[in-house]
Amino acid sequence: MSVLYDTTSPEALPALPRKGRGSVSNRPSSRFDAADRYDIDDGWSDHDREEWARERRPTILGIDTARHVITRNTSPDIGFDRSINPYKGCEHGCIYCFARPTHAYLDLSPGMDFETRIFRKPDAAARLREELSARNYKPAPLMLGINTDAYQPTEKSERLTRSLLEVMYEFRHPVNIVTKSALILRDLDILAPMARENLFKACLSITTLDRDLARVMEPRAATPSKRLDTIRGLHEAGIPVSVLAAPVIPGLACHELEAILKASAEAGAYRAGFTLVRLPHEVKDLFEEWLRTHVPDRADKVLNLIRQTRGGKLYTAEFGKRMTGTGVYADMIHKRFSLAVKRYGLDKPSRPMDFSRFRGGDPQMTLF
Repeated sequence: MSVLYDTTSPEALPALPRKGRGSVSNRPSSRFDAADRYDIDDGWSDHDREEWARERRPTILGIDTARHVITRNTSPDIGFDRSINPYKGCEHGCIYCFARPTHAYLDLSPGMDFETRIFRKPDAAARLREELSARNYKPAPLMLGINTDAYQPTEKSERLTRSLLEVMYEFRHPVNIVTKSALILRDLDILAPMARENLFKACLSITTLDRDLARVMEPRAATPSKRLDTIRGLHEAGIPVSVLAAPVIPGLACHELEAILKASAEAGAYRAGFTLVRLPHEVKDLFEEWLRTHVPDRADKVLNLIRQTRGGKLYTAEFGKRMTGTGVYADMIHKRFSLAVKRYGLDKPSRPMDFSRFRGGDPQMTLF
């Protein structure tokens, strides 16, 4: 199987799903490049293409060095101004992931590269300790792993998220985590004590309850039932846990909205949120390619419904609208969500986190 760097090749082969991966191709390589990548059959290989597609593509780990680990933002769409992402790229392979285009800045594909070329920050805990020790640092809500999942499969061996949590608990710094992974239960020995001091809240993201759909749409994330079990485990450990029905995908999984909220409430979630599917930059093409590969009978319907919520486009980045969409169809989703939240009691009050416990500066000084 050869790779030809040619954006106009008439011989480009149709994409095939790769076992255990979300993206069905590794293109576009980068919107900053003039070339694109296509697989073509040049006749020299006797490798069966169907067998090639079934082969597992390994994950390659790289190192991401940074002088600072806390990232700041000024977005009016989110309720925090700082976050930490211990990993770039995400093995979960969710085809709709809004973070995929970040790999383009690394001259890598937002497609398969995003799922298989993972960059870790081995010195993240040390950098965090330095930043929290700064005399001028003031605590505020911090999200751990908001761009890519802090509990993706790589975390099982790398344990970067755990090391960051250890530092944050040492400094008594409040933190929130949104994840699709059951691996978060590994760290209950840290998270439960933090929750008791009102320093931690968790959120599980659920897109569908359909195991078969989840298997091809978010192939390395925990199964839907496992995520519900994780909500239950966090709740039983005394950790405030909410559910994020995200993303809501019109025409594909939007009919499950009420079922997701009901099941989450029964598992112990106390609050809920939702976001509409976002398809920025290269994600539009990758998502359409995935639709036409896995659900070709629904592809046009899904794309047309998404356009109805985005002013005729597949995506608009306007603040105040990019998370929720506009139009009649988007309004209907909003109303359904609001009614279901009230019906299942997912509108319980959220207690503010306690910033008075923060041990700024040198934490050892608190001993004297």
